[in-house]
Amino acid sequence: MFRPGWVQTEVARGEPCVLRMSAMSSQPNSREPAVAAHNTSDLYAPTNDHPAGHRGVQKYIHVVGSSVFIDTVIADDSWDRHVVGIVQEEAWWAVDVPPDAEDPSYGAALDLYSYHGRSSPGEWLAAGRAVQLVEWARTHRFCGRCATPTEPSPGERGMKCPACGLIAYPRVAPAMITLVTRGEPGPDQEALLARGTNFPIPMYSCLAGFVEPGEDLEGAVVREVAEEVGLDVGNVRYLQSQPWPFPHSLMIGFHADYLSGDLVLQEDEIVDANWYRKDDLPPIPPAISVARQLIDAWVNDPG
Repeated sequence: MFRPGWVQTEVARGEPCVLRMSAMSSQPNSREPAVAAHNTSDLYAPTNDHPAGHRGVQKYIHVVGSSVFIDTVIADDSWDRHVVGIVQEEAWWAVDVPPDAEDPSYGAALDLYSYHGRSSPGEWLAAGRAVQLVEWARTHRFCGRCATPTEPSPGERGMKCPACGLIAYPRVAPAMITLVTRGEPGPDQEALLARGTNFPIPMYSCLAGFVEPGEDLEGAVVREVAEEVGLDVGNVRYLQSQPWPFPHSLMIGFHADYLSGDLVLQEDEIVDANWYRKDDLPPIPPAISVARQLIDAWVNDPG
């Protein structure tokens, strides 16, 4: 698996909206600050329980398909909702807009990439959580073991089968993403960047892939790099992580050292890959992605 990262925002009812993709740049540190400057607990408070004592503003994230429209009033009280958490002293709820219902945003709902550009980091995280919770509930209406309709599991975030007792919890798919470097730290050190087959526009990013059953994160780094570009790497060290709601990944970022091998690309995954110096980077992902943050950290390291 090979993925970049991109952008999104909040829109109020009736306001015009402009969708913007964060500009890609070969110059790290341009325009946007890194998304992962804080951990998620600094930005908002996810909760699985109804905020019974909350007396502040209520916000409703209407999930239209996989896009979001946020309002202080729920469009239809009969629609399923899920508590998301507290964002800047406001209680946020996810609302599942049925596919056959009238669009409460009148076309103003934004996909999560677009919402990033008009929201705070905490609002964007909450919106991503809302989309994941709604999609989880949509796809777990029936038991995967016996097909009985499920119901909420008391006291936890789960959908329980009343017949066989199977409980389905929200899915989180761990995926490693790594920046591989070769050479001694300093201006002549190079980083491996690659262009994936699924990139909609020319862009070079870090290698990434899902963790397999029975595999630790560091092992996933070594395996994925070998599979995708044919290189052996070592000295794998953790840097940071990022929830990535496309659709339900947790990106875990690493730095690894090149050990040996020549570039041999997995053609169904990688279009191109090469080594780049800090002062000669190709177009790279925008600041929303952990990939960009790994690249920026390397560029800013004086070595």
